[in-house]
Amino acid sequence: MAVEGGTYQRLDSINPGTLIGTGKIDELIAYRDELGIDVFLFDDELSPRQQRELEKRLQVKVLDRTALILDIFARHAHTREGQLQVELAQYEYRLPRLTRMWTHLARQAGGRAGGTTGGVGVRGPGETQLEVDRREINHRIAHLKGELEKVRAHRARHRLQRKRSGIPVVAIVGYTNAGKSTLLNKLAQADVLAANQLFATLDPTTRQVTLPSKNNVLFSDTVGFIQKLPTNLVAAFRATLEEIVESDLILHVVDITHPNAEEQSAVVDQTLADLGAGKVPQLVALNKVDRLADPEQVTEQLAEYPNSIAISAVTGYGLDDLLNRIEGVLESHRKTVTLLIPYSRGDLVSVLYDQAIIETEAHEPEGTRLTVHIPKHLLALVEPFLLETVHL
Repeated sequence: MAVEGGTYQRLDSINPGTLIGTGKIDELIAYRDELGIDVFLFDDELSPRQQRELEKRLQVKVLDRTALILDIFARHAHTREGQLQVELAQYEYRLPRLTRMWTHLARQAGGRAGGTTGGVGVRGPGETQLEVDRREINHRIAHLKGELEKVRAHRARHRLQRKRSGIPVVAIVGYTNAGKSTLLNKLAQADVLAANQLFATLDPTTRQVTLPSKNNVLFSDTVGFIQKLPTNLVAAFRATLEEIVESDLILHVVDITHPNAEEQSAVVDQTLADLGAGKVPQLVALNKVDRLADPEQVTEQLAEYPNSIAISAVTGYGLDDLLNRIEGVLESHRKTVTLLIPYSRGDLVSVLYDQAIIETEAHEPEGTRLTVHIPKHLLALVEPFLLETVHL
């Protein structure tokens, strides 16, 4: 499918029936005839009524932003979870638009079969089919929501296991095509799909990375954000996006070479706030600096983005500094505490040796006394054995 052109219209108020004005519709009809257009794509969400009316007047297929995004998501969903999420969003989008499929059949609720008069009679075949379809879709939506709740519970159990293991989680977020998957591949020597296209990575991917201190951290690559992300997609991907909210650090990747980088960054920040992740510590990685013609631009951009660092996920530039910065942020969210751990909990001592910094250790009759520099996400785990907090 080739894009033949684009147009826009400034309006004081939205036309409730067609979104755009009559004059713009006439202009689109002229484009249709001149260029042989067979699909019009609107960069806004159309109501079912608007979509019906536009297709009636334009006499070609009309798609909106949500339909296009859903189609892209469907192509890139390869895991069972991703397919469930996309299917749910598709059904919820299509349900109010079912009537568009049956406009050629009668839908009179009280009409007699084959007639137009009132009274008790058989409903028209279109309405009968419509009701069957609506009932089937509602049943399917309920089933998909149930399956996704199981996924959500499964993810919650995995997060709990990770917290018990003490391995911190860094969620990589950013506008779509900002280079998140490329960065994960470079840091973890992984083979996550990285392509120059929208939403190339749909299913979340987690890989382990070793920090300069030799401690391990999990990096989780998430679906790319986009301006005006449809609300039903946000709802369908709730289980996936909860990984961001529960992370120890958010690594916000920005394509610094994009002409709308600042706007894209603002979209990501707003989406994070909407998800309830605004309080999670955040570090900004200004990516693709290898493409900048003027190196001085990097310094200028760093001043515009708080808590940022310049990197290139392709060449590896700045990645050592990035890992040091990540470690510094994680360290700043640690406490030094004194613990008395019973000898029966040797597993907990092992976790602390793996994920904390042991300053002192002494063996007493009641158990092992430790002074530990511990990440805050482990505090709940060791709270029953806490003697004192040495330093905040």
